[in-house]
Amino acid sequence: MSRARNLIFIAFIALFLLTPSFAAAADDKERVLRQLDAAAKKFTSTEADFQFDTYQTDPFPDHEWQKGTVYYERTGAKFRMAAHIHVNNGKPAEKVYTFSNGAFKLFEGGNQNKVTALNQLSKYESYFMLGFGASGADLEEKWKITYAGSETLLDGSTRIKTEKLELVAKDPAIREKLPKVTIWVDTERGVNLKQVFDEGSGQSRVCVYFNVKVNQPLKSAVFTFAPDKPTAKAAH
Repeated sequence: MSRARNLIFIAFIALFLLTPSFAAAADDKERVLRQLDAAAKKFTSTEADFQFDTYQTDPFPDHEWQKGTVYYERTGAKFRMAAHIHVNNGKPAEKVYTFSNGAFKLFEGGNQNKVTALNQLSKYESYFMLGFGASGADLEEKWKITYAGSETLLDGSTRIKTEKLELVAKDPAIREKLPKVTIWVDTERGVNLKQVFDEGSGQSRVCVYFNVKVNQPLKSAVFTFAPDKPTAKAAH
């Protein structure tokens, strides 16, 4: 057999062996997305504790971590979320950020005592709700999705089977700032237990969620903040 025929034969065998795995991955992705469609129909709210770790390798290594509680609520087409940060790098912190009706607000207490508001962000709503009540169709609309297998993670002391999805934004403007997102999603409850955001330029953010509670009533107060004195305000 000539060298050219050898190469053709090897290529044919490789294609024969690899094609089933590609098909299986596509089937698994479709299965996961349809499970998320079903979970989204039942989803109303999530409350979870979190730890966010932000890593930087360039121009110098750095690591910051935060702990707190996050809340998501979805009623029909309306969505809102809030994150209350209680600890920053091991020290008590007073920071709350909210997203509701297309507006993002960040309250920083302590010495800063400042509120920052970003309006007209409705088109980014699906990025805020990523993996919490989002349907498979929601994800497909905004992301190119690759199925990356299943993995068991801990939610407190409970072992949960999750499905790992790698997401690349279809919007070039989003993709420029956020090259890739990887999520570990509990498809039965429609929630994430872990997210990894590749922010490019040597920066990444790892978000881990635990003590996850689904579809329990949330108080409206968790989506607001009440400074105990007048704050400086900034709008962008």
